[in-house]
Amino acid sequence: MNNVTHPNFTPDAAHLPAAPMCRQLADLVSARMSKEGVYETDIPGLNLCRVNAPTSCMSSVYEPSICVIAQGRETVQLGDREIVYGALSYMVSSVDLPVNKFVLDPTPENPFLAVKLNIDPTDVAEMVLQLGETAHPSEPSDSPYSACGLCVAQVDLGILDAMTRLVRLLDSPADARILAPLIQREIIYRVLVGEMGSRMREFVSVDSQSNRIFQVISVLKDRFAEPLRVRQLAEDVNMSESALYHSFKQVTCMSPLQFQKKLRLHEARLLMLREGLEAATASYRVGYESPSQFSREYSRMFGASPRADVGKLRGETRMSVPA
Repeated sequence: MNNVTHPNFTPDAAHLPAAPMCRQLADLVSARMSKEGVYETDIPGLNLCRVNAPTSCMSSVYEPSICVIAQGRETVQLGDREIVYGALSYMVSSVDLPVNKFVLDPTPENPFLAVKLNIDPTDVAEMVLQLGETAHPSEPSDSPYSACGLCVAQVDLGILDAMTRLVRLLDSPADARILAPLIQREIIYRVLVGEMGSRMREFVSVDSQSNRIFQVISVLKDRFAEPLRVRQLAEDVNMSESALYHSFKQVTCMSPLQFQKKLRLHEARLLMLREGLEAATASYRVGYESPSQFSREYSRMFGASPRADVGKLRGETRMSVPA
């Protein structure tokens, strides 16, 4: 596992210019969430999260989104990459990605607090067209993860201010109906002209390698229960199988087969939790032909058998299953 820790994690981070506003955002989220969980707000696409105590591994499929941690920190595992990030930084997911998450050391007095805004790639593409050549985002880095669909950067005052104003609109539904879409566009704009703008542009640029992988991921997400046909996927996006494999690994930090497997296991976990299905039934529902293979792969991913894992999660009444 390749570990990446964002450099903002220093004892004197409170001196950074964004720290007071980050504290304001934390207070806003805390005031709206007295209980733990993931809360879908009345503003479409805006979710708030609070965790008061350590939980089991949280499996989720990140949609294209922008997430700002207002307080605390978490570890996100994406394929062979492990990212630790927290307050004063933000994460952008440019594509749908299956991840495992662990919140680090939350307490009732110092809970983990975060704001996530789902984004429509169509809105990103429209903003890119509107910006044209007027924006000058930073050049792509030569990091081995420069093409990754999940990345972290230091939050700037513009993004943090816009996200804070968006959360404040929850107190004014009439204003939110008109102003929330405008602020959401502002947030997309500020990300596009910021440190991660060049990466986001790649995923909406027609005929780019990243955009082709975006299309492949969309197909896999919709048809994860079907047999994997890499040759057909490659033909559909006009790529060779080897080029598809290489680019897919760059974006997702896993192979297409591993990606499909994580989608299946994530969905099976939700089926067992939400619908009360037995492991064998859930395994067939998501495309497995062998319940024993499903059980082995489930245990490797979540650290326990399906029965033990789901039983533990049901006992953790404070846990809200991510959507």
